[in-house]
Amino acid sequence: MADLQAVTLHDPSSSMTATYVPAVGMVCTSLADIRSGERVEYLGQRRGLQAYVTDGKTMGIPILYPWANRLSSNTYRVGDTEVKLTPGENGVRADANGAPIHGVLAASPDWQVTEQTTNTLSATLDWAEPRLLATFPFPHRLTMTATLADRALTVATTVTPTAAQAVPLCHGYHPYVTIPVVPREVWRLQTPRMQHLIVDDRGLPTGETREWPGGARQLRTTELDDGFDDVETGAVFTLSGGEHRVEVTFERGYPAAQLFAPRADAVVGIEPMAAPTDALHTGKYTTAAPGEPETAIFSIRVG
Repeated sequence: MADLQAVTLHDPSSSMTATYVPAVGMVCTSLADIRSGERVEYLGQRRGLQAYVTDGKTMGIPILYPWANRLSSNTYRVGDTEVKLTPGENGVRADANGAPIHGVLAASPDWQVTEQTTNTLSATLDWAEPRLLATFPFPHRLTMTATLADRALTVATTVTPTAAQAVPLCHGYHPYVTIPVVPREVWRLQTPRMQHLIVDDRGLPTGETREWPGGARQLRTTELDDGFDDVETGAVFTLSGGEHRVEVTFERGYPAAQLFAPRADAVVGIEPMAAPTDALHTGKYTTAAPGEPETAIFSIRVG
Protein backbone atom coordinates (compact mmCIF):
# COMPACT_ATOMS: atom_id res chain seq x y z
CA MET A 1 0.00 0.00 0.00
CA ALA A 2 1.35 3.41 -0.98
CA ASP A 3 1.92 6.05 1.67
CA LEU A 4 -1.03 8.39 1.11
CA GLN A 5 0.23 11.08 3.51
CA ALA A 6 -0.63 14.44 2.00
CA VAL A 7 1.14 17.80 2.14
CA THR A 8 -1.08 20.88 1.97
CA LEU A 9 0.32 24.22 0.85
CA HIS A 10 -1.30 27.47 2.00
CA ASP A 11 -1.30 30.69 0.00
CA PRO A 12 -0.04 33.43 2.35
CA SER A 13 -2.18 36.04 0.59
CA SER A 14 -5.51 34.18 0.27
CA SER A 15 -7.55 31.19 1.43
CA MET A 16 -6.25 29.02 -1.44
CA THR A 17 -4.72 25.61 -0.69
CA ALA A 18 -2.94 23.01 -2.84
CA THR A 19 -2.48 19.40 -1.73
CA TYR A 20 0.21 16.99 -2.91
CA VAL A 21 0.91 13.34 -2.14
CA PRO A 22 4.69 12.96 -2.65
CA ALA A 23 4.81 9.17 -2.33
CA VAL A 24 2.13 8.75 -5.00
CA GLY A 25 3.90 10.29 -7.97
CA MET A 26 4.03 13.81 -6.48
CA VAL A 27 0.46 14.12 -7.71
CA CYS A 28 -1.45 17.29 -6.86
CA THR A 29 -4.85 16.10 -5.64
CA SER A 30 -6.49 19.42 -4.82
CA LEU A 31 -6.47 23.13 -5.64
CA ALA A 32 -9.17 24.66 -3.52
CA ASP A 33 -10.49 27.91 -2.08
CA ILE A 34 -12.93 28.94 0.62
CA ARG A 35 -15.88 30.95 -0.69
CA SER A 36 -18.78 32.07 1.49
CA GLY A 37 -17.59 29.63 4.12
CA GLU A 38 -17.62 26.67 1.71
CA ARG A 39 -14.65 24.76 0.29
CA VAL A 40 -14.55 25.01 -3.51
CA GLU A 41 -12.48 22.51 -5.53
CA TYR A 42 -10.94 23.42 -8.92
CA LEU A 43 -9.30 20.10 -9.83
CA GLY A 44 -11.22 17.14 -11.21
CA GLN A 45 -11.17 14.21 -8.80
CA ARG A 46 -12.31 11.73 -11.45
CA ARG A 47 -11.97 8.19 -10.04
CA GLY A 48 -10.01 9.39 -7.01
CA LEU A 49 -6.53 8.91 -5.61
CA GLN A 50 -6.85 5.19 -4.90
CA ALA A 51 -7.60 4.45 -8.58
CA TYR A 52 -4.45 6.39 -9.49
CA VAL A 53 -2.46 4.24 -7.07
CA THR A 54 -3.85 0.89 -8.16
CA ASP A 55 -4.62 1.40 -11.86
CA GLY A 56 -2.83 4.59 -12.94
CA LYS A 57 -6.19 6.29 -13.61
CA THR A 58 -5.23 9.96 -13.64
CA MET A 59 -6.77 12.71 -11.50
CA GLY A 60 -5.81 16.15 -10.14
CA ILE A 61 -2.46 17.14 -11.69
CA PRO A 62 -0.32 14.09 -12.51
CA ILE A 63 3.11 14.34 -14.11
CA LEU A 64 3.51 12.52 -17.45
CA TYR A 65 7.13 11.41 -17.64
CA PRO A 66 9.40 10.86 -19.53
CA TRP A 67 6.91 11.26 -22.38
CA ALA A 68 3.46 12.85 -22.40
CA ASN A 69 0.58 11.40 -24.39
CA ARG A 70 1.29 8.31 -26.52
CA LEU A 71 4.05 6.81 -28.64
CA SER A 72 3.38 5.26 -32.03
CA SER A 73 5.10 1.96 -31.21
CA ASN A 74 6.84 0.01 -28.45
CA THR A 75 10.29 0.98 -29.73
CA TYR A 76 12.04 4.30 -30.25
CA ARG A 77 15.55 5.42 -31.13
CA VAL A 78 17.59 8.37 -29.87
CA GLY A 79 20.87 8.65 -31.75
CA ASP A 80 22.46 5.21 -31.67
CA THR A 81 20.32 4.06 -28.74
CA GLU A 82 17.27 1.92 -29.46
CA VAL A 83 14.78 1.36 -26.67
CA LYS A 84 12.19 -1.42 -26.52
CA LEU A 85 9.19 -0.97 -24.24
CA THR A 86 6.92 -3.70 -22.91
CA PRO A 87 3.48 -2.62 -21.66
CA GLY A 88 2.98 -3.95 -18.15
CA GLU A 89 6.69 -3.88 -17.30
CA ASN A 90 8.79 -1.14 -15.66
CA GLY A 91 5.77 1.13 -15.29
CA VAL A 92 4.85 1.18 -19.00
CA ARG A 93 1.11 1.49 -19.58
CA ALA A 94 -0.70 1.15 -22.89
CA ASP A 95 -3.83 2.75 -24.34
CA ALA A 96 -6.67 0.79 -25.94
CA ASN A 97 -4.59 0.36 -29.10
CA GLY A 98 -1.54 -0.93 -27.26
CA ALA A 99 0.43 2.33 -27.56
CA PRO A 100 2.64 3.31 -24.58
CA ILE A 101 1.02 6.33 -22.96
CA HIS A 102 1.99 8.97 -20.38
CA GLY A 103 5.39 7.58 -19.43
CA VAL A 104 6.23 5.39 -16.44
CA LEU A 105 5.88 7.49 -13.27
CA ALA A 106 2.16 7.05 -12.52
CA ALA A 107 1.86 6.95 -8.71
CA SER A 108 5.64 6.44 -8.40
CA PRO A 109 6.88 6.09 -4.80
CA ASP A 110 10.39 7.20 -5.75
CA TRP A 111 10.03 10.93 -5.10
CA GLN A 112 11.99 12.32 -2.14
CA VAL A 113 10.91 15.58 -0.52
CA THR A 114 13.87 17.96 -0.27
CA GLU A 115 12.21 21.17 0.91
CA GLN A 116 8.90 22.12 2.47
CA THR A 117 7.56 25.43 3.74
CA THR A 118 4.07 26.80 4.31
CA ASN A 119 3.56 27.45 0.61
CA THR A 120 6.32 25.53 -1.23
CA LEU A 121 7.17 21.90 -1.79
CA SER A 122 10.18 20.47 -3.63
CA ALA A 123 10.92 16.83 -4.41
CA THR A 124 13.47 14.99 -6.52
CA LEU A 125 13.63 11.67 -8.31
CA ASP A 126 16.95 10.11 -9.26
CA TRP A 127 16.63 8.54 -12.71
CA ALA A 128 19.32 5.92 -12.15
CA GLU A 129 17.60 2.65 -11.29
CA PRO A 130 17.69 -0.15 -13.90
CA ARG A 131 13.89 -0.27 -14.25
CA LEU A 132 13.82 3.45 -15.12
CA LEU A 133 16.82 3.31 -17.42
CA ALA A 134 15.24 0.34 -19.23
CA THR A 135 12.48 2.63 -20.50
CA PHE A 136 14.48 5.86 -20.87
CA PRO A 137 18.27 5.25 -20.77
CA PHE A 138 19.37 8.80 -19.96
CA PRO A 139 20.59 9.25 -16.35
CA HIS A 140 19.41 12.48 -14.75
CA ARG A 141 17.85 14.05 -11.69
CA LEU A 142 14.24 15.19 -11.92
CA THR A 143 13.11 17.99 -9.60
CA MET A 144 9.57 19.29 -9.11
CA THR A 145 8.92 22.47 -7.13
CA ALA A 146 5.38 23.67 -6.40
CA THR A 147 4.73 27.17 -5.04
CA LEU A 148 1.34 28.58 -4.03
CA ALA A 149 1.18 32.39 -3.88
CA ASP A 150 -1.10 35.21 -5.03
CA ARG A 151 -3.88 32.73 -5.89
CA ALA A 152 -1.62 30.84 -8.30
CA LEU A 153 0.00 27.41 -8.13
CA THR A 154 3.32 27.49 -10.01
CA VAL A 155 5.02 24.21 -10.91
CA ALA A 156 8.68 24.19 -12.00
CA THR A 157 10.21 20.98 -13.39
CA THR A 158 13.98 20.73 -13.77
CA VAL A 159 15.87 18.03 -15.65
CA THR A 160 19.56 17.80 -14.68
CA PRO A 161 21.70 15.29 -16.64
CA THR A 162 23.95 13.19 -14.40
CA ALA A 163 25.97 11.49 -17.16
CA ALA A 164 27.61 12.46 -20.43
CA GLN A 165 24.37 12.01 -22.37
CA ALA A 166 21.86 14.75 -23.19
CA VAL A 167 18.32 14.04 -21.96
CA PRO A 168 15.35 14.37 -24.37
CA LEU A 169 12.60 16.64 -23.04
CA CYS A 170 9.22 15.12 -23.86
CA HIS A 171 7.40 15.28 -20.53
CA GLY A 172 4.22 17.07 -19.52
CA TYR A 173 1.44 17.41 -16.96
CA HIS A 174 -2.29 16.77 -17.12
CA PRO A 175 -4.13 19.35 -15.01
CA TYR A 176 -7.80 18.35 -14.85
CA VAL A 177 -9.49 21.70 -14.33
CA THR A 178 -13.11 21.98 -13.27
CA ILE A 179 -15.59 24.78 -12.63
CA PRO A 180 -17.61 23.90 -9.52
CA VAL A 181 -21.41 24.05 -9.39
CA VAL A 182 -21.74 25.62 -12.87
CA PRO A 183 -22.99 23.13 -15.54
CA ARG A 184 -20.32 21.99 -18.01
CA GLU A 185 -22.43 23.09 -20.98
CA VAL A 186 -22.08 26.77 -20.10
CA TRP A 187 -18.35 26.74 -19.35
CA ARG A 188 -16.24 28.91 -21.65
CA LEU A 189 -12.83 27.78 -22.84
CA GLN A 190 -10.42 30.39 -24.19
CA THR A 191 -7.28 29.27 -25.99
CA PRO A 192 -4.34 31.01 -27.70
CA ARG A 193 -3.42 30.85 -31.36
CA MET A 194 -1.37 27.71 -32.14
CA GLN A 195 -0.96 24.85 -34.62
CA HIS A 196 -3.53 22.04 -34.48
CA LEU A 197 -1.96 18.61 -35.03
CA ILE A 198 -4.15 16.37 -37.19
CA VAL A 199 -4.22 12.79 -35.87
CA ASP A 200 -5.14 9.36 -37.17
CA ASP A 201 -7.69 7.00 -35.63
CA ARG A 202 -5.14 6.00 -32.97
CA GLY A 203 -4.71 9.61 -31.78
CA LEU A 204 -1.24 9.92 -33.34
CA PRO A 205 -0.14 12.96 -35.39
CA THR A 206 -0.15 12.40 -39.15
CA GLY A 207 2.26 15.28 -39.83
CA GLU A 208 -0.52 17.49 -41.16
CA THR A 209 -1.27 20.72 -39.25
CA ARG A 210 -3.88 23.44 -39.40
CA GLU A 211 -3.94 26.86 -37.83
CA TRP A 212 -5.95 27.05 -34.63
CA PRO A 213 -7.10 30.67 -34.41
CA GLY A 214 -7.74 30.60 -30.68
CA GLY A 215 -10.39 32.65 -28.96
CA ALA A 216 -13.25 31.78 -26.62
CA ARG A 217 -16.00 29.22 -27.10
CA GLN A 218 -18.81 27.92 -24.96
CA LEU A 219 -18.21 24.26 -24.29
CA ARG A 220 -21.81 23.07 -24.73
CA THR A 221 -21.55 19.43 -25.91
CA THR A 222 -18.04 19.79 -27.37
CA GLU A 223 -15.63 16.90 -26.86
CA LEU A 224 -11.89 17.48 -27.25
CA ASP A 225 -8.85 15.24 -27.37
CA ASP A 226 -6.63 17.42 -29.55
CA GLY A 227 -2.90 18.09 -29.77
CA PHE A 228 -1.15 21.35 -30.58
CA ASP A 229 2.28 22.73 -31.39
CA ASP A 230 3.80 26.21 -31.74
CA VAL A 231 2.41 27.28 -28.37
CA GLU A 232 4.05 30.59 -27.51
CA THR A 233 5.91 31.17 -24.26
CA GLY A 234 3.48 32.75 -21.80
CA ALA A 235 0.39 31.44 -23.59
CA VAL A 236 -2.74 31.49 -21.42
CA PHE A 237 -5.65 29.02 -21.48
CA THR A 238 -8.75 30.05 -19.53
CA LEU A 239 -11.74 28.07 -18.32
CA SER A 240 -14.58 30.08 -16.82
CA GLY A 241 -18.18 29.76 -15.72
CA GLY A 242 -20.38 31.87 -13.47
CA GLU A 243 -18.13 33.71 -11.01
CA HIS A 244 -15.28 31.21 -11.40
CA ARG A 245 -12.23 31.56 -13.63
CA VAL A 246 -9.12 29.37 -13.92
CA GLU A 247 -6.09 30.39 -16.00
CA VAL A 248 -3.40 27.90 -17.03
CA THR A 249 -0.27 29.69 -18.25
CA PHE A 250 2.56 27.97 -20.09
CA GLU A 251 5.23 30.16 -18.53
CA ARG A 252 8.23 28.58 -20.29
CA GLY A 253 9.49 25.31 -21.70
CA TYR A 254 6.12 24.06 -22.95
CA PRO A 255 5.76 24.65 -26.72
CA ALA A 256 3.10 21.93 -27.14
CA ALA A 257 -0.27 21.18 -25.61
CA GLN A 258 -3.12 18.71 -25.43
CA LEU A 259 -6.74 19.70 -24.72
CA PHE A 260 -8.98 16.99 -23.31
CA ALA A 261 -12.69 17.56 -22.66
CA PRO A 262 -14.66 14.31 -22.35
CA ARG A 263 -18.40 14.69 -22.72
CA ALA A 264 -19.14 12.39 -19.78
CA ASP A 265 -16.87 14.12 -17.23
CA ALA A 266 -17.03 17.70 -15.96
CA VAL A 267 -13.32 18.44 -16.47
CA VAL A 268 -11.09 20.03 -19.07
CA GLY A 269 -7.54 18.72 -19.28
CA ILE A 270 -5.16 21.53 -20.25
CA GLU A 271 -1.88 19.71 -20.73
CA PRO A 272 1.48 21.56 -20.96
CA MET A 273 3.95 19.45 -22.96
CA ALA A 274 7.69 19.89 -23.51
CA ALA A 275 7.28 18.29 -26.96
CA PRO A 276 4.36 17.23 -29.15
CA THR A 277 2.86 13.75 -29.08
CA ASP A 278 5.19 10.96 -30.33
CA ALA A 279 8.26 13.22 -30.24
CA LEU A 280 10.55 10.33 -29.28
CA HIS A 281 9.81 8.93 -32.75
CA THR A 282 9.66 12.15 -34.77
CA GLY A 283 12.67 13.79 -33.09
CA LYS A 284 10.71 17.01 -32.48
CA TYR A 285 12.13 17.65 -29.03
CA THR A 286 14.85 19.66 -27.32
CA THR A 287 17.34 18.25 -24.82
CA ALA A 288 18.96 19.07 -21.50
CA ALA A 289 22.72 18.96 -22.13
CA PRO A 290 25.26 17.80 -19.52
CA GLY A 291 26.03 20.70 -17.21
CA GLU A 292 22.99 22.64 -18.48
CA PRO A 293 19.82 21.82 -16.50
CA GLU A 294 16.55 22.77 -18.17
CA THR A 295 13.53 24.08 -16.26
CA ALA A 296 9.96 24.21 -17.57
CA ILE A 297 7.25 26.14 -15.71
CA PHE A 298 3.46 26.36 -15.82
CA SER A 299 1.00 27.98 -13.45
CA ILE A 300 -2.67 27.74 -12.56
CA ARG A 301 -4.36 30.88 -11.27
CA VAL A 302 -7.83 30.92 -9.76
CA GLY A 303 -9.80 34.15 -10.13
